[in-house]
Amino acid sequence: MIYAALSAAEGKVNPLVPNVWEIALTLVTFIVLLFIVNKFVVPAFEKTYEERSAAIEGGIAKAEAAQAEANAALDEYKQQLLDARTEANRIREEARAEGSKILADLKEKAAAESARITEQAHVQIEAERQAAVVSLRGEVGTLATQLASRIVGEALDDDARSARVVDRFLSDLENQQSAGASN
Repeated sequence: MIYAALSAAEGKVNPLVPNVWEIALTLVTFIVLLFIVNKFVVPAFEKTYEERSAAIEGGIAKAEAAQAEANAALDEYKQQLLDARTEANRIREEARAEGSKILADLKEKAAAESARITEQAHVQIEAERQAAVVSLRGEVGTLATQLASRIVGEALDDDARSARVVDRFLSDLENQQSAGASN
């Protein structure tokens, strides 16, 4: 100001020094603009900043919650998989045991059936042997009677006598066979 007054006294105006009223007007405008910015613009920026921070923090919290949920689901899946494998092993072992039991039962039934068939075959063979013995007794008796008749030269037509001769002959044969079998 002093400098401006000195300059005005000399009558010269310095172009580099602004006028006082311009400085005052600029200062008032700057203060009004600063007030408007502090009153309206800064709160809007603050609000936007807080919303974005909240959204980011909420997103992070959601992501952490989703990650925790995914980890829990993964743990549950692993547990279910372990349970399923354990159950499958148990079922497999039960099936093996049941298969072994069925196989043993089938072997037992086959052995019983084999024994029954063998016994039945022995019974049938014995019955056929008895039938063959009876048939052979009759044929041998007839042949023996005819042979004895030819050797002796007389007819052995008496059935009772020929039956006794045949029975004695066959019992002697049986005794010889049983004596030979025991040696």
